[in-house]
Amino acid sequence: MEIILKYFPDLTENQILQFEKLEPFYRHWNQQINLISRNDLENLYERHVLHSLAIAKVLNVKASARILDVGTGGGFPGIPLAIILPDIKFHLVDSIGKKIRVVNTLIDELELRNTSAEQVRVENMNKSFDIIVSRAVTNLQEFARLVKNRLNPSREISSQNGIYYLKGGDVSSEMSAFKKSTIHKISNFFQEPYFESKILIHIPAQSV
Repeated sequence: MEIILKYFPDLTENQILQFEKLEPFYRHWNQQINLISRNDLENLYERHVLHSLAIAKVLNVKASARILDVGTGGGFPGIPLAIILPDIKFHLVDSIGKKIRVVNTLIDELELRNTSAEQVRVENMNKSFDIIVSRAVTNLQEFARLVKNRLNPSREISSQNGIYYLKGGDVSSEMSAFKKSTIHKISNFFQEPYFESKILIHIPAQSV
């Protein structure tokens, strides 16, 4: 938990309490369903929570923004972002029902009134959102194809509308189709060695 306060020192008491609840929650549920690897569980706040919060370092949108987390799995990056951005509405989706049931349990336990979760494949949805976030669920070009129709092109709440994709390694071949995209090195935000190869890609809505 200290690593979160290191980079986000202005959290409210309620936000601190919500973040503190994450470790015992995931330790309990990870014994019943494989939400995250055991090795990563020992580094939950660094490799999952803080990694997710890299998006918050670059995101600056109005309170009316609607954000979709695709392939949320155990709730990343959506849950940490929903905690730190309580005025923004989040909808978390995954095709695996048992993971979504756990995520909904966590939403209730944390009393995240700005957050909902649903078992659904993104290509089968009919809702639209201002921003889509995800953690490397597939090749970037394939991901953009799957979510393109979920972005709302008519609601320009911010120049930052579009996709925010957390990924690692060399993505040069995947980026060729997105001329106006921006790559943020997460090591510019967080100094831990784990983030040296991690990046955050932003693709504006008009480029998807």
